Amino acid sequence: MRTFEIKRKTKETDIELSLNLDGKGVSNINSGCGFLDHMLTLFSKHSRFDLNLTCHGDVEVDYHHTVEDIGICLGQAFKSALGDKKGITRYGDTILPMDEALILTAVDVSGRSFLCYNVNIRAKRVGNFDVELIEEFMIAFTQNAGINLHVNQLAGKNVHHILEGVFKSMARSLKTAVKIDEQTKDEIPSTKGVL
Repeated sequence: MRTFEIKRKTKETDIELSLNLDGKGVSNINSGCGFLDHMLTLFSKHSRFDLNLTCHGDVEVDYHHTVEDIGICLGQAFKSALGDKKGITRYGDTILPMDEALILTAVDVSGRSFLCYNVNIRAKRVGNFDVELIEEFMIAFTQNAGINLHVNQLAGKNVHHILEGVFKSMARSLKTAVKIDEQTKDEIPSTKGVL
């Protein structure tokens, strides 16, 4: 099983996270931020990654540290759970409709971090959640996971639908990328011999 557990404590957040890449999409998430809990529950379900997370953060300030630090921990857990990446498909992409929203994500589990985030949301908040924090989450996740991630909004007006589409699409792309390819299960999917 490709699993990893991480504990990270700073003056701003106290996080415990466990990730199983070969799970069933079961999650138990309590970040202290309801909207992020919702997005990560969707992420777990659609990736089929089991995700357990508790975070005690300085939410009395705002959600910034909580969101960013969870992105860091999830990225580190993802990278560690993959190990040497032997046998993975490596690439994944998904075009996902969420009502009027349409989101395209593409991922390369390359060992090199890069984020291209083209999401145009006119509103600044959904509920009490700052929409710009999703990009901060994606930056932290990609940098720590060592992946190349493209997120493109092709259509959409409703903030909740757009962001839900982002997390579902990313989850499905990652699910494809980390799947073991039986034809190459003993190989690193790179001419370099390492990812």
